[in-house]
Amino acid sequence: MDFNFIIQRVIGILTKPNQEWEKIKGEQTDIVSLFMKYAIVLAAIPAIASFFGWIAIGKSYMGYTVRMPFGRGILLLAFTYILSLAGVFLLGFVIDALATNFGSTKNLDEAVKIAVYSSSASWVAGVLSIIPVLAPLGLLAGLYSLYLLYLGIKIVKAPAKDKEVSYFIVTIIAYIVITVMVTMFVSLIVFGRMGGMY
Repeated sequence: MDFNFIIQRVIGILTKPNQEWEKIKGEQTDIVSLFMKYAIVLAAIPAIASFFGWIAIGKSYMGYTVRMPFGRGILLLAFTYILSLAGVFLLGFVIDALATNFGSTKNLDEAVKIAVYSSSASWVAGVLSIIPVLAPLGLLAGLYSLYLLYLGIKIVKAPAKDKEVSYFIVTIIAYIVITVMVTMFVSLIVFGRMGGMY
């Protein structure tokens, strides 16, 4: 595992996204490499942070601290991790499926590349989940991930200039649907209800 590559890619995509997407565009990679050399490490951040946050720290409600039982915490960790990776792949699949409608070409490797690297901000911000009350701040990172997604589509997929925004909007809708479905599924499995403990 090349942690130096991961660190440099995260720094690049978060601080100089335009330049980093241009670099990414020229890289030849496949889906397995994207996941094995990058996604599996970063997707673990929010999963592990949530686990320790709910087990060790918990969340306070009207003066009482609620902590998650260890077994339920393991479920949270496993489902958050697996479904995060599955959601990113599904997002890449959607990006690719929509490509020809917006003047781009189909290439699943390129589409998954966009989905994986644009998720970097959300995954890194997932460390906030170690303090459950701060977890909602991760939504701000989610907005930045959407910006990264827009740039990735624009630069890597290179749709027709007049269709860049519509491609992005349709992809966002798909992204939101995927995210809501994943969140509801995890909440249902781990907490026994759709709303979870947030």
